[in-house]
Amino acid sequence: MDGEISPDEVKELLEDDADVRVIDIRDEQSFNHSRIPDSENIPFHELTSRVEELEGEDRIVTVCPHGKASVQAAQLIGSYEGTADATVESMEGGLEKYGLKFGLIGSEDEADESANAESPF
Repeated sequence: MDGEISPDEVKELLEDDADVRVIDIRDEQSFNHSRIPDSENIPFHELTSRVEELEGEDRIVTVCPHGKASVQAAQLIGSYEGTADATVESMEGGLEKYGLKFGLIGSEDEADESANAESPF
């Protein structure tokens, strides 16, 4: 693991269309509910069996709710031979900090359901 990266830096990388993979390690349901735009979901419990999907990447950022479990995920990814040359970082403060500052996106399905829901007013 190469340390932590701030939510500001992550947002900047994504806005600059940098060659970075943002890996959200929460479960699929949580990921579908809210996430960082352009992030992808590899739940923590699947990480060891799916780490080869990250082979050959230049930069990987792991994210979780509060920035604690993503440190462990970054360490695991960084220890994999196929990612030895990658910069692997954990986003400090997690999705909570990123979401408070920049907001998160939700699933398109939920947006459709909300649009079709009857208004309480």
